[in-house]
Amino acid sequence: MSFWDRIKPTTRPLSATEAALAPDGTRLALTWEDGVKTDASAQFLRQQCPCAGCVDEWTNKRTLDPNRVPATLRITTVQPVGNYALTFVFSDGHSTGIYPWKLLRDITQPQG
Repeated sequence: MSFWDRIKPTTRPLSATEAALAPDGTRLALTWEDGVKTDASAQFLRQQCPCAGCVDEWTNKRTLDPNRVPATLRITTVQPVGNYALTFVFSDGHSTGIYPWKLLRDITQPQG
C-alpha cells in the first residue's frame, strides 16, 4: 500500500478495457472491466460534455444548448487521459471535454 492509499483511501472506479469508435464516427462502444458493454452516440456524448465551456463552473448549470448539437455530429478522435478518462475531438471542432470513467459509465447505455 502506498503512502497516498493510506491518507486518501478510495475505491477505484470501473474503467473501460476497450473503446471502439464506429467507422463513421457516429457511435462509441465501451467494454468495461466487469464485462458490461455500453454505447452512446457522438451527438449524445457532445451534449453531455463536462467541460467549463459547456457547464458553468460555479453553478454546475449546463450552458450548452443540447438542441444546437446536430444529429450528424461525428467523433474524429478518441484519446485516453491518464488511466481515468477519455477525451474526444468532435467534428464541430470541440475538444476540451474530459470524460472520466464514472461519467461514461453513467451516461452510456447497455448494448441490447
